[in-house]
Amino acid sequence: MTTDIYVCSLSRLEETVEQTGARYVVSAINPWAIPETPTSVDGNNHLKMAINDIDAPHGDLVHPETSHIKHLIDFAKRWNKDGPLVIHCLAGISRSSASAFIVACTLNGDASEAVIALALRQASETAHPNPLMIRLADELLERDGRMIAAIQALPPSAATMEANTYSIASCF
Repeated sequence: MTTDIYVCSLSRLEETVEQTGARYVVSAINPWAIPETPTSVDGNNHLKMAINDIDAPHGDLVHPETSHIKHLIDFAKRWNKDGPLVIHCLAGISRSSASAFIVACTLNGDASEAVIALALRQASETAHPNPLMIRLADELLERDGRMIAAIQALPPSAATMEANTYSIASCF
């Protein structure tokens, strides 16, 4: 069984979970859009991060904070890898791509951040990881700026309103 990390939009969440057989899900999405846990997923295996896609505080919006990223890192460590992990946000572009990169870096402490970032770009030309999420994870994982640099070194992402579902390996 595959232990890949799948990234999708909210509109493709149910079909992605069904098609992959995933039993773990991360929702990194606007507070008003958090979905119900898919029926095939235990509620304890669904991390719900109510965050907006912003990279700095802005009005009443919820920006990613250290506590959100700490929960994501802890969830990644708890994932049993007995099947894939599905990560989604609203469009499958920013928060979900950042989360997938963070999970891969968490699970592969000795792997090159640049190699993981390149795998992300090769899997999706529209992936555009949220920079605040990456900065916070870089600090928590003590990557000394390498996660930030790896994402900044990627070619620009292609513009889209909603990304196609893609996957990256969980092991590098």
